[in-house]
Amino acid sequence: MDSSSLKGLLAEHAELEQQLADPAVHADQARARKLGRRYAELTPVVRAVHELDTARDDLAAAREMASEDAEFAAEAEELAARIPELESKLTELLLPRDPYDGSDVVMEIKSGEGGEESALFAGDLLRMYLRYAERHGWKAEVLDSVDSDLGGFKDVTLSIKTKSADVDGVWSRLKFEGGVHRVQRVPATESQGRIHTSASGVLIYPEPEEVEVEIDPNDLRIDVFRSSGPGGQSVNTTDSAVRITHLPTGIVVSCQNEKSQIQNRARALQVLQARLQAIAEEEAAAKASDARKSQVRTVDRSERIRTYNFPENRISDHRVNYKAYNLDQVLDGDLDGVLDALATADREERLAAQSG
Repeated sequence: MDSSSLKGLLAEHAELEQQLADPAVHADQARARKLGRRYAELTPVVRAVHELDTARDDLAAAREMASEDAEFAAEAEELAARIPELESKLTELLLPRDPYDGSDVVMEIKSGEGGEESALFAGDLLRMYLRYAERHGWKAEVLDSVDSDLGGFKDVTLSIKTKSADVDGVWSRLKFEGGVHRVQRVPATESQGRIHTSASGVLIYPEPEEVEVEIDPNDLRIDVFRSSGPGGQSVNTTDSAVRITHLPTGIVVSCQNEKSQIQNRARALQVLQARLQAIAEEEAAAKASDARKSQVRTVDRSERIRTYNFPENRISDHRVNYKAYNLDQVLDGDLDGVLDALATADREERLAAQSG
């Protein structure tokens, strides 16, 4: 990035600092959160620029004094060796960011090949993500679910939110989870003790804070029905659950976990908004590059991104050749090891693309 662009970022950071100091800005929480995230995003860049400028000034001064004092010569050598490291750090910070890294998410978990065993594993994945959210102080909420006969889930939709204005939100950690998750274990339904392989699918979308895709009300069919609990029993005497069908795409979204029909309708529209936004992004990206890797839309074991092997207590992520033998801990929400490996691989790929 050239010096004029860096000056622009420094000026933007200073302007954001002034705006965030204005109490009137905080009357609009959504705006304050957006400004706060951008400020948090630019702060490490500003620090790195100042650190690099200081090191360069110190190097020039040390070289000037080196002929008179050997200590300054040694300091100049240390600074000369440190400056490339600081330049590399700044280059990494200036890499184009995913614009949704600070976003909350909508996640869908679907059972696939393997029948009841797949539905039980979908339930395991749901608990894994709920516990991971709990570890990070995020708010996770199940919006809709279709139970299976043995206590698993055929389909479950949840939202995961953070109240923090940090630059890295839920999407920055969970965006690589979309795809097919394969499980290898002895199913509860297996009487002979044989290991079976089945799969469940995960779809994940950033939840837009502002409407970016307009939805024509004429494109919607909205049905209301009574919320149901385990076993299909009615848990509400009024028609508070809402099912929305987007006619042009055939997308169906339902929500029954809120207290009123109005709340369920609002949440269902949010989920529909997120799904349509994801489709629009994929179509735009596909036009720009055929190499774009999209999330798996079918739950086919051959298209797996990760394998959970219970007999060996092993988790393997096939995209980055990650392997660890702590599956029990991972299923209890300790996902940071595999997520860190995915984030590191993504960062290295973007650095390579930048230098190439």
